[in-house]
Amino acid sequence: MKFRLAAFADEAANDLTGQIAAMQENGIELLEIRGVDGQNIDGISAEKARVIRKMLGFSGIGVWSLGSPFGKIGIGDDFAPHLDSFKRSLETADILGCRHIRLFSFYGTGEIEPVLERLSAFCDAAKGSGIVLCHENEKGIYGDMAEKCLEIHKALPQLRAVFDPANFIQCGQDTKEAWGLLSPYVEYMHIKDALPDGSVVPAGKGAGDLPYLLRHYSGEVLTIEPHLSVFEGFDKLEGDEKSKMSYTYPDSRTAFSAAVSALKEIIGGQQNG
Repeated sequence: MKFRLAAFADEAANDLTGQIAAMQENGIELLEIRGVDGQNIDGISAEKARVIRKMLGFSGIGVWSLGSPFGKIGIGDDFAPHLDSFKRSLETADILGCRHIRLFSFYGTGEIEPVLERLSAFCDAAKGSGIVLCHENEKGIYGDMAEKCLEIHKALPQLRAVFDPANFIQCGQDTKEAWGLLSPYVEYMHIKDALPDGSVVPAGKGAGDLPYLLRHYSGEVLTIEPHLSVFEGFDKLEGDEKSKMSYTYPDSRTAFSAAVSALKEIIGGQQNG
């Protein structure tokens, strides 16, 4: 079992230099780029994308996916400017040497027809670009539960899946059941775990069945998305106060490293087993 690790490094640092340092410290070779210097990836200029590509290249880091917000708007919102922004991001992806874009299936509807209409527009725009579009299950969007995700993938087989275990747990969806339905469509996974109450914890510490999923995952890339709690006064806590704040960290960099270590522990255990 050999995985390549990617990460949302904007959870370790706001600036690209800090993101690169966090990735190098933790042996991560790929970036799922979402935010740089306080700017979301869908808003950066071509010039800035070239600078980012150069900095990452000097550091031996590649871009796996654009962690974009496309499809994270209401179904009744004006779609035309959103689609225009998506088309610009296809150029951004190309400049960054990236072959994947993560997207969503819209808020505010239980009807699949308007969702498919808009997702089809994304797919049509990306046709011939070599970019693989990947739908992420997310709480509150149309495709939040596995059966709805399956509807989308059956209707648009060119649209691949990003499988996020924690998001399913937060929706009350059993991850093994979800995997059974969606595994043929999974392009890659987001490594994020959660307890039944929805709180995010390190991989393997929640209800997401991460060891099971990794045993059955035939892909290569895993993107670490920490989402762990940070409390700047954590180091000053003592005794019971500290023990009640399980999986809470004094700063973002420490939380990022803890998320990476938790995944590596699962992988190492399976390799040694």
